[in-house]
Amino acid sequence: MTESLDAERMACWRAYIESSQRLFTRLEDDLRADSDLSFADYHVLVLLSEAPGQRLRMGELADRLVFSPSRLTYQITTMRKRGLVAKEACPADRRGSEAVLTAAGLFALREAAPHHLRSVRAHLIGDLDDAEVACLTRVFERLGRRLRADRTASSVPADK
Repeated sequence: MTESLDAERMACWRAYIESSQRLFTRLEDDLRADSDLSFADYHVLVLLSEAPGQRLRMGELADRLVFSPSRLTYQITTMRKRGLVAKEACPADRRGSEAVLTAAGLFALREAAPHHLRSVRAHLIGDLDDAEVACLTRVFERLGRRLRADRTASSVPADK
């Protein structure tokens, strides 16, 4: 029983990984065709647009993007050259720096967002077959149950 459950779980995760790789490749291609932004560019711009003052410390940005510091430095450098972001000294930490969204970056994000959302909808509906949808549904249901259980376990009871 446990072996079949483990085999099913592995099959689900494999399908999830393969489906998401295919999906992200197509989304990246569409995003580049519509806006000349990479998926990483788009993600950086979204995070900065949602941050207070449209700026984030580089360490926090790397954590949210799950980027290594060297990968983030490369990403920000290429985006700076294109005028999408600026890099400034962080007033709270003299040794650190912040990525700051520029007007050109905000404009690029606003232009790309509708195309990207349309692309996500099209690929999610059109590119996944029924077996992949069923498998992904099971994965997300399990993840949702685990997150709810973790949230319940970590909630502190209110004192009366």
